[in-house]
This record gives sequence, structure tokens and C-alpha cells, in this order.
Amino acid sequence: MTSPILLTGGTGTLGRLVAARLRSAGSTVRVLSRHRQPSGDGVEFVTGDLATGAGIDAAVVGVQTIVHCAGGPKDDDHKTTTLVRAAAAFGDPHLVFISVVGAERIPVVSRVDRTMFGYFASKRAAELVVEESGLPWTTLRATQFHDLVLLAVRQLVKLPVVPVPSGFLVQPVDAGDVADRLVELAFDKPAGLVPDIAGPRVYPMTDLVRGYLRATHRRRLILPVRLPGAAARAFRAGANLAPDQAVGRRTWEEFLAERA
Repeated sequence: MTSPILLTGGTGTLGRLVAARLRSAGSTVRVLSRHRQPSGDGVEFVTGDLATGAGIDAAVVGVQTIVHCAGGPKDDDHKTTTLVRAAAAFGDPHLVFISVVGAERIPVVSRVDRTMFGYFASKRAAELVVEESGLPWTTLRATQFHDLVLLAVRQLVKLPVVPVPSGFLVQPVDAGDVADRLVELAFDKPAGLVPDIAGPRVYPMTDLVRGYLRATHRRRLILPVRLPGAAARAFRAGANLAPDQAVGRRTWEEFLAERA
């Protein structure tokens, strides 16, 4: 019997897709969740919390591969350290980590930067934990998911005048495309930092908003806003883009046609 693949963040947008693909490939999946859930159909749920360390030892026992999709705008390094220490104590599993394009290029130095772009700093800190863990590892950086862009745009268009960061370009990628690549990496040998994965097109942020407004038959006035700070300057310079890695297949328009 093959060992299960441990999946963190398995109930999130990306994690659910990864779990389904791992199961389709014939793997047994062990999903780490903070809340108790029923197991079945080749998916074993184990209760644990990376923030506190509770239940993590039991989650990593007997696994040879960990796909680490759990994360957020802060404390990613602490949570990843908890996972790495437990994994190293019970073996030498291959750790596959999902990060974000621009993690090493977007400086988060001020309070304004941390408020709007703290996710990038959090992911970069977690990347370093993975690299220095002593475990065999693979890290994939992805551009912003369509789902995340949609969430942001939906919030913005609730206002009668929509403020949009001026000069911002975005290269949204489909979470399904990223899940496909993560599963490939999980079944492959550790490869360190692999080429980025990005969506097929680069859009001005204003075009993404306009596309959503058209798809939902709404009208709004768009107000370009120039954001201050080093992180915003890096964004305007394209630090969040990977135009040479536009390997994602699903466009923003195709995503909107289904979701909006």
C-alpha cells in the first residue's frame, strides 16, 4: 500500500482542486483541517492547526510527500516552520510548496505596504523556511488566481465610484491550471524553485474591472488611484508578472463567462 500524500489547505480554493486531482491519479490523500470532517472515498481528514502545532505530528506520520497549500496574509513562515519541524522528525518527505510570483521582488517595508501587500512578504518568508528546512523541496510560484481577482473586483464595484490602482497590471491564472502543475510536481522528484506559472494574458487592472462590469451588466465610474509606497512601485514595474511563463490556459473572460 502506498503512503498517503498530505495536503494542507485542502479545503481552500486551490486545495480542493489538488485533492480531487490526486484522487483521480489514484493517490490516497490525507487532508489537514482545523475542523473535524468525515473521511471517505480515498480522502482522510485529520484535525490539526499549523498555528498552534496541535495535531501536526499525527498528520505527518507515514507520508512521503506533502503538498503545502495552506497560507494567508501573515504568519506563513511560522506555520510552515511548524509543518517542517514535524515532518523532519518523522522522516524525509518531499515538500511541495505554492508561493506567489513577485514574492522576492515586491518590497514590503512600510505599514502601507504591509496592509496591501503583506501576502507577498508572508509567502517569501515561508519560501525561505522551505529552502532552509533540510527536506527535499519544490516551490512553485503562481500569479494571482482568477478567484482572488474576482473577489477583489466584486468588493470594489459595490461602490458607486470604483477606485482602481493606476498602472497596475495583473496576469491572472486559473486555480485549476495551478492544481494540475502542483500534482505533476508532487509525483516528480524534488526540483527546488521551478519555473513560475502565470495566466495566458496580462491585463491592466482597469480592464479586469470593466470586463466584470460588462459580464454583470453594470455601469460604474472608474477612478484611477495612484498608490504610495515601495510595493506599489514594484507592482507598477511589473514585479508581480511572469510574461515568459504564460502557460495557464484559461483566460479571465472564460472564467467570467462561467462565474460572473
